[in-house]
Amino acid sequence: MTNQDNQIKEKKRFKVPHTFVIIFYIIILATILTYLVPAGIYDRVEDPNTGRTIVDVDSFKYVERTPVNPWGMVKAIPKGMVDAASIIFFIFILGGAFEMVQSTGAIDAIVVKFINKLKNKEKLVIPLLMFLFSVLGFTIGASEEMIAFVPITIMIARGFGFDNIVGVAIASTGAAIGFAGGMLNPFTTGVAQGIAQLPLYSGAVFRTVGYVIFYIIAVWYVMRYASKIKADPNKSVLHGVKTGDEVGESDELKEIKLTNRHKGVLVVFLIGLIIMIYGVMEYGWYINEISAIFLAIGIVSIFVGGKGTDDAAISFIKGAKDITMGALVVGLARTILIVMQEGQIMDSIIYSMAGMLEALPRQITAVGMFIINSVINFFIPSGSGQASTVMPIMTPLADVLGITRQTAALTVTYGDAFSNQIIPTSGALLGVLAVGKVPYDRWLKYNWKLVLYWTIAGSILVAIASTINLGPF
Repeated sequence: MTNQDNQIKEKKRFKVPHTFVIIFYIIILATILTYLVPAGIYDRVEDPNTGRTIVDVDSFKYVERTPVNPWGMVKAIPKGMVDAASIIFFIFILGGAFEMVQSTGAIDAIVVKFINKLKNKEKLVIPLLMFLFSVLGFTIGASEEMIAFVPITIMIARGFGFDNIVGVAIASTGAAIGFAGGMLNPFTTGVAQGIAQLPLYSGAVFRTVGYVIFYIIAVWYVMRYASKIKADPNKSVLHGVKTGDEVGESDELKEIKLTNRHKGVLVVFLIGLIIMIYGVMEYGWYINEISAIFLAIGIVSIFVGGKGTDDAAISFIKGAKDITMGALVVGLARTILIVMQEGQIMDSIIYSMAGMLEALPRQITAVGMFIINSVINFFIPSGSGQASTVMPIMTPLADVLGITRQTAALTVTYGDAFSNQIIPTSGALLGVLAVGKVPYDRWLKYNWKLVLYWTIAGSILVAIASTINLGPF
């Protein structure tokens, strides 16, 4: 076969569209659906027990269609950017702040020290780090917070000869394991059980069993991929994608010494992380406060590290510039939700899905609730938002169908946690991919099988919960 024949064959191969193109196709589909799906709305009321805005389950009504025309679709894009502004600017600030810290050399120095310490124990790295991040997932419900850790986990992954995908998975998938277990998660388990009037964090033993199963599946999946690309880097799903300078195990990195200035920067960084976690747990801090913390970390670190004001400005701009595309993806994806809201089809879709459950055979109704929650998560990617919207519907539905409320709450937790690892409407997912410089389409190619394995395991667990009448009530 000639070189020309090879070139022709290469051209004929299917090429995955750019991330922006994929999301734009979904925006167009959502726009078309506003003409096809009947418009409908639920009334929202304040729950006197939690103070949260929830759906009045008996209030759904169809309303006059408000389809989104092509011009309205285009206008929805800047609206999506504005609506997602807090996450977009969080990504920019984090990128700039981390570059300021990294410019001091402290992160490189500690990562190399960590790698050299575990030189002959690298098989422990992925399980250990994923466990630590899973703890944050099932305690404080860490999601967007993982964006802050991705640059470090990527450097560690590269240092062991892996790629950015492994670095992102360590943090993001690790937290998702804990989110799925949800033993102490206030955003899914807490809200869902509160609305269902269940004892807070009840059913913890069953949830812990699920957590262990999801952990084993995820660690096996990530380690298998990591081993494969370490043996042959060309098998990386990021092959051909520019993700920045490789860290690897170069001689230059081996010679980095951990100086007193480096130690000072690391102390600043550690104190900042402690303050962040404490603020999230005690005061409910979110994007704005976390952004401020990391900006302060960057500014203080640059001076502790012996750099000047010009160095701070140059480093910040470089870090923000490097993740511009990823930050914009978050706003573009938010457009999908804007279009559905303006077309008033989101509540109609949720209402129809809930109605479908009543038609399912009793034996598979609980699994159907879980699958439908996974689909609804595309439209409501927020864990607390989904629980607040769906549980007022799922609770009476579970009572009617003879399914325990505990099982219904479990389907919401699983339905949120798994699909959040692949849906393009998840700001947290797109945020970690942006910082990790991983295109969404490549992540989807890598991760869809893990979500499928989790979904199968989750379905079995939900079926068992329904069979044993997992309680209380």
